[in-house]
Amino acid sequence: QVQLVESGGGSVQSGGSLRLSCEASQYTFSRYSRNCMGWFRQAPGKGREVVALINAGGTTSYAESVKGRFTISQDNAKNTLYMQMNSLKPEDTAMYYCATDPFGRCDDTNGHPLYWGQGTQVTVSS
Repeated sequence: QVQLVESGGGSVQSGGSLRLSCEASQYTFSRYSRNCMGWFRQAPGKGREVVALINAGGTTSYAESVKGRFTISQDNAKNTLYMQMNSLKPEDTAMYYCATDPFGRCDDTNGHPLYWGQGTQVTVSS
């Protein structure tokens, strides 16, 4: 059974940094030529949104609200996805989820991505 386990969340003050990790088991990112991985977040009372994506070729994309502050990366040897979050703002407060899809469907529609972690909470105080 595929498992994605996030870690690295916590409480920080505005302007601080956190590094999220997402380790996969029973699933090898590099095995699928069209694999995509991403970080998503959901704040209380709001819908889930895409934060950052990375595909098998290493191409990344970011939500406008986090560009220049967050960096997504992957380590295939460790089968782990990361996201470095700098200059955090109170509006970044949310539950953060990692997800992956072997078919390149990370658009958060129609049941994709297929595999999701349980989430890690990030709280940024002003």
